[in-house]
Amino acid sequence: MRPTLPLSLLALLASSATQATGRVELDQVLIEDQQQTELEAAAEHLREIPGASNLVDMNRVGQGRVASNQDVLAYQPGVFAQSAGNDGIKLSIRGSGINRAPGAHGSGVYTMFDGLPLTGPGGTPYELFEPLWLSRAEVLRGANGFDQGALALGGAINYVTHTGYDAAPLQVRYEVGSRGYQHRHISSGQVLGNLDYYVALTDSEYDGYQAHSSGSAKGIAANVGYRFNPNLETRFYLRYRETENDLAGRLTKDQIKHDPRAANAAYLARDDSRPQPGSTWVANKTTFYLEDDARVEAGLVYHDFPMDLREGPMRLKVAYTDVSGTLNYLRRDTLLGHESKTTVGWRTTKHLPNSGASQFARTSGDNFGARSRDFSYQGSDTVLHVGNDLELIPDLWLTTGLAMIYTRRESDVSYPATGGKVSQHDWDYAPRLGLRYDINPHLQVYGNLSRSVEPPHPWSLIWSATAATQPVEMQNQTATTLELGARGDSALGRWDLAWYYSQVRHELLAVEIVQGLPAKEYNASATVHQGVEAGLDSTLWEQAGRGKLSLRQAYTFSDFHYRDDDTFADNRLPGIPMHYYQAELRYDWPSGFYAGVNTQMASKVQVDYANSYHADAYALLGARLGWDSPKQDWQTWLDLRNLTNKRYAATVTPGYNDGGQDIARSTPGEGFAVYAGVSYSFR
Repeated sequence: MRPTLPLSLLALLASSATQATGRVELDQVLIEDQQQTELEAAAEHLREIPGASNLVDMNRVGQGRVASNQDVLAYQPGVFAQSAGNDGIKLSIRGSGINRAPGAHGSGVYTMFDGLPLTGPGGTPYELFEPLWLSRAEVLRGANGFDQGALALGGAINYVTHTGYDAAPLQVRYEVGSRGYQHRHISSGQVLGNLDYYVALTDSEYDGYQAHSSGSAKGIAANVGYRFNPNLETRFYLRYRETENDLAGRLTKDQIKHDPRAANAAYLARDDSRPQPGSTWVANKTTFYLEDDARVEAGLVYHDFPMDLREGPMRLKVAYTDVSGTLNYLRRDTLLGHESKTTVGWRTTKHLPNSGASQFARTSGDNFGARSRDFSYQGSDTVLHVGNDLELIPDLWLTTGLAMIYTRRESDVSYPATGGKVSQHDWDYAPRLGLRYDINPHLQVYGNLSRSVEPPHPWSLIWSATAATQPVEMQNQTATTLELGARGDSALGRWDLAWYYSQVRHELLAVEIVQGLPAKEYNASATVHQGVEAGLDSTLWEQAGRGKLSLRQAYTFSDFHYRDDDTFADNRLPGIPMHYYQAELRYDWPSGFYAGVNTQMASKVQVDYANSYHADAYALLGARLGWDSPKQDWQTWLDLRNLTNKRYAATVTPGYNDGGQDIARSTPGEGFAVYAGVSYSFR
C-alpha cells in the first residue's frame, strides 16, 4: 500500500503559502489511502520473484463452468492440466509427474492450501480440490517456490481459500450441464470486528462422458480468523470432502476415434471404482508481527485421507494420515545501505504410524476375497531453507538461497511373513541464485540457476518391486535448471515469457528393471527437460461507453527427452504434447454482458518411451457468453465446449515399449457439451 502525502507536509505547504500571500481560505481536503486488495498484493509479491509464475483470479474463472482443477488452471502458460472426466487430473509443470495417471497421487509439484502443506511423502491427493472454495491460485513454476520450501521440479501451487474479507455474506451458485452434470454451492463470509469467518457447502454429480464414469462429491470448507491486536493474528482452517467415482479406464487410439464413450472392457467387467470415504484437512496459521519490520508465521496441519481402491483384480484399503508443521521468519533490513529481505523457513510433513494398506482379491460386488498382503508406508520430508533478496543497485536485485532436505522412506510388508522391508534416510541440498532487473515500471527481466530434489514416494518402493513382497530402494530425482525470462506491459498488452533448461538425473519414470518383465517406476538414465512458456493478455479495441475487445493467449513448448539412453537413445519422453496453446477472444459491454470464443490446441503425444506410437494432435473450439450485474450481485453464463464434437485423447498414461501396437493408454476428452450457471451474492 502506497501512503498518500502526509498531513504534516500539506500543513507545511499551506503555512508557507499563507506567509507568502497572506490569509488564504482552503476548501476541505479529503485524503484517503487506497487499500491494496489481496489479489493486487499477491501480484506484487509474485513480481518480486526472479522467475516465472501465474496468478489465477477465481472471479474470472467463475464466469463459466468450474467443475475441477482443470478449469482453474486453464489459460496458464507453463501449466498442463487435463481432466479424465472426474476430480482427478493430469497436472504437469515443466515435465513434472509426466508418467502419472490422472487418477493417481500427483508428483513433481508441491501443493499448498493457504500457504500450508497438502503434499506429503505420498504425493498430492486430489479429493479436497473443490474449486468454488477458492479466491485465487498462485503458481510458482520451477525453483520459484523456494521460499515456501518447495524443491520439486515443477515448483509449487498455492490454492487460497476465501475469507470473511473477500467473501459475500451470502452466495448461492448452481451449475447444470450435459450428461447429468450438476454443481451446487452456498457460502457465507463476514468481518465481525476483529473476527472474520467463511463457510461453504458444495456438492456435485455427473454421469460422465464415457460409460461407467459417473461420480459425485460433497464437502465443507470453513475458516475463522481473529486479530488479537495489530501484532498478532491467527486463523483456523477446515476442509472435508467425500468423492466417489466409477472408473471407465483408458482406451486405444482406434476406440477414441470410433467409440470414445466406451469403457475399457476390463474395467467394466470388474466394476472398477474409487470411493474416497472422507478426507479431512485441519490447520492453523498464526502470525506474529515484530517491531523491527519482521514477522514470524507458524503453521500446523492434520490431514487424514483414507482410500478404498477397487481397481484391477485386487482391492486395496489404504489408511493415510499426515501431520505437518511450518515455521517462517521474514524480515527487512538495510545492509551497507542496500535494502535486504530475508526468509528463514522450516517445514516438515510426516506419515503417522497408521499409514498403511491391506490388499485383497476382489470378488463379486463389494465383498473382500482372500488377503494377499499387508504393508505399511512410512515417510517424512523435512526442509530447512534460507533465502535473501538484496538490492545491489536501484532496481537490480540479487536472490540467493540454500535449502537442506532430509527424507525418510520406509516400506514394510508385514504379511505374508516372508515380506521384506526397506528403510532409506537421505540428506540432500538445493541452492538457488537469481537476478531480476526492473528496466522501467513496465519491463522486467530475470534469470535464475537452481537445483531441485524429489524423493520417491514410500508406496513406490513396494509397487516398483519385481517381487510383490520385497520392496526396493530408489534414489532421489534431482535436476539443475537454468531459467531466463521477462515480463511487462506494452502496446501489445500484458505479457510474460520464460525459457528453461533442466538436466535431470535419476528421473522417476517407467523403467524395465528386469528384462522381459513389466516396467516399473524407477530411476531412469539422464534426461533433459527444456521449454518455452509464453502468455499475452491484449486489449485489441476499447471505447468508453461501447465496450472492450480483448484476447488472452497461453502457449507452452515442452521438449523432454533422454540423453544417450542405452535403450532409447535421445527419444522424447511420452505423456505431454510438445506444443500446447489456449486462447480466448472476448467482447465486454459496459452493461456487464460478455461473449467470447476460445480454442485449445495440442500436438501429438508419444504414448511409450520407445516412441513407437502416438495420440493424435487436436484443435477444439468453444464459446462463452454471460452477464455480470454492475451491482456485483447476479451472475449468469452459458459455456459451450468442443463445438465440433472433436474426438481426441485428453490425457496419456505412458507405457514402456508398445512395439508399435495400439494399446489402451489414453482417456478421451469430452465431446460437445453445454453448461449453464447462475449465482447470486447478497452484499
